[in-house]
Amino acid sequence: MKDKLVYLCIGIALTVLFFVFNEDIYEAMYYSVAFNNGLHNYDVYTPITIITILMAWGGAAVYYYAINSVRWDRWWHWLVMLAVVVLLTPIICYIVNVRMFNENGISMAAEAASFEFFNLVVTAVLFVIASFSMRWWSTNCRHTPIPQ
Repeated sequence: MKDKLVYLCIGIALTVLFFVFNEDIYEAMYYSVAFNNGLHNYDVYTPITIITILMAWGGAAVYYYAINSVRWDRWWHWLVMLAVVVLLTPIICYIVNVRMFNENGISMAAEAASFEFFNLVVTAVLFVIASFSMRWWSTNCRHTPIPQ
């Protein structure tokens, strides 16, 4: 039980670090002067980060606790859930991103699309972190994606 809590605490700590350093992480992955200045000035980093965290942790929670089926306890089922989360999150973030820029009279749809491509990677990493943090309490899927 103690090991399970350690994994959960490490996952939460890594997620909090991502939230705190979101701007630095995103700018290290994608940087365009006008676009990133706009993200910073209009405070778009925060909602994108929150959406990414909620989708990654929420997707993992749905897989391990809502689905939690013997029929869905294989690694490829976990991979399907990862794919769904990794595809949905950048779409939602793109919509939020473009809407916030459009409200301020700026059109940066191409830059937003490029930025969300890198958000795919961030989402996948967060989903893996969330999976390894919370899988231990699942009754049927705890051995997915990698057996203990």
